[in-house]
Amino acid sequence: MIKLIIGKKGTGKTKALVDMVANAVKVSDGNVVCIEKEPKLTYEIPSSVRLMETCKDSIEGYGEFYGYLTGVLSGNFDITDLFIDSTLKIGGRNYDELGAMLNKLNEATKERNVNIVFTISADLSELPDSVKAFVS
Repeated sequence: MIKLIIGKKGTGKTKALVDMVANAVKVSDGNVVCIEKEPKLTYEIPSSVRLMETCKDSIEGYGEFYGYLTGVLSGNFDITDLFIDSTLKIGGRNYDELGAMLNKLNEATKERNVNIVFTISADLSELPDSVKAFVS
């Protein structure tokens, strides 16, 4: 299941994500992974969470980002929760490509019991329906 935390910069998206990570650690019977662009959450999330930084892998665009995410999930079948902060900094501001990636990732993970949460720094009105479909 894919969920989005949407809001302009400074609206508390990362704080909400950190709280969700902490809650997931308490109830997960597997592993919790958090992905960010650059190291900034090291001291904000529990040490049991696998923290990954995409800046070390030179990811450009949503095609590469999709490959990165599915690679992480394919190599670690024990992941129950995957949290991604600063999505637009990693993949870019092409909202149509973001929507296409979300749909493709949703299809790829249908058979898995994994919760995936992205933070999106944008106003809801800016986003296409393909992205809004994942807003709960």
